[in-house]
Amino acid sequence: MHRDLDPQTAAAASQLAESTGSIAGKDAYWMPFTANRHFRKAPRLLARAKGMQYWTPEGREVLDGIAGLWCVNAGHGREKISAAIARQTETMDYAPPFQMGHPLAFETAERLADIAPEGLNKVFFTNSGSEAVETALKMAIAYHRARGEGQRTRLIGRERGYHGVNFGGISVGGMVANRKMFGTMLGGVDHIRHTHDLSKNAFSRGQPEHGAELADDLERLVALHDASTIAAVIVEPVAGSTGVLIPPKGYLERLRAICDKHGILLIFDEVITGFGRLGSPFGAQHFGVTPDLMTVAKGITNGCVPMGAVFARQFIYDAFMNGPEHIIEFFHGYTYSAHPLACAASIGTLDTYADDGLLTRAASMAGHFERALHGLAEHPHVIDVRNIGLVGGIELDPIPGSPGKRAFDVFLECWAQGVLVRFTGDTIALSPPLIIENEHIDRIVETLGAALKKLA
Repeated sequence: MHRDLDPQTAAAASQLAESTGSIAGKDAYWMPFTANRHFRKAPRLLARAKGMQYWTPEGREVLDGIAGLWCVNAGHGREKISAAIARQTETMDYAPPFQMGHPLAFETAERLADIAPEGLNKVFFTNSGSEAVETALKMAIAYHRARGEGQRTRLIGRERGYHGVNFGGISVGGMVANRKMFGTMLGGVDHIRHTHDLSKNAFSRGQPEHGAELADDLERLVALHDASTIAAVIVEPVAGSTGVLIPPKGYLERLRAICDKHGILLIFDEVITGFGRLGSPFGAQHFGVTPDLMTVAKGITNGCVPMGAVFARQFIYDAFMNGPEHIIEFFHGYTYSAHPLACAASIGTLDTYADDGLLTRAASMAGHFERALHGLAEHPHVIDVRNIGLVGGIELDPIPGSPGKRAFDVFLECWAQGVLVRFTGDTIALSPPLIIENEHIDRIVETLGAALKKLA
């Protein structure tokens, strides 16, 4: 779908088309999570972004229905964020994080703690969601060792969970394709069942009614392994990358109670649900369940500079603060932890969220979003629609013998019509920028509907 371009866009498009419009002969880039051979036959290139829109090198407008990759919560090209990064670049480009600090790191941590669920008042910086998960898992095991229960080394994940791509994350994760090529995972890991039940909960609006009892799987694993060996359980409040699986009513509360009963730490992976996606700053606040550790990334800087973090309760931090004061308490960290540019981006992002009320705006938009999405229920091949806040999933009946192909075809058709959606398996996932308006929602859903009918 081509649209008339304003002079600035037209000029930028012309320049970008000359420099980036072709990848012919450029073979060095091995693309992540991409069908590389298919992509090279018909590249999908993005060259400019502003607000709710991307533009291709040729100047074609594309409406962003997935906030980049679940991360550009405040929309593209926010001036307060870019200005903060530019100022920091001119002031100080890098500061070592080991045995040294810089003021912006402490300010960023305080600002984040101010909006975090009550009790999660310590912030450890990483550079991605994957690194945040690795950090949280290590914190959990080290915490039990520090308090004299070093036998608690077992980690419990969940089927269909996604916790990044490092070995710890794929070990506790439960997405088969992310695991099967990489041999032996971490030892001492087990999984509870996922919560997706089409037979009982198809086309639920918000949290499904059935499935809270699935949390009792943890009791089964306690009986199998003994609670004294289990360090932590990690779940996403809403499982995003596996196809938007929403927790049944009472499920997270039950999981929290079981963890408390057996002295097991509860970790929430909020890389996707953090920073306003559900209509509260974090999913923990939306569901009224507070974990012991919480991982974040993506929306922490609006996707502008890579950054992640782990929030921890005070008692976890305190368990490490023993022994001689000159000794390092937690032997872990990254060269770019609390990078000055990332901290500047995070402060600019938090200011932008506050200016526009974006950490709670999804609550006011969720009703229209829900009604629009469920309008697709009767379209060809749609077997479920799921939604909560400003995240949604439309599950499609797979093509026999070609799993994932139907959703991939819908993704390509929407791209051709100027709307960017995401597919995961045979589910179309939506997570638009939180600045979205009703007309944007309508256009995304209308384009999806047209694609489903065309491909039927």
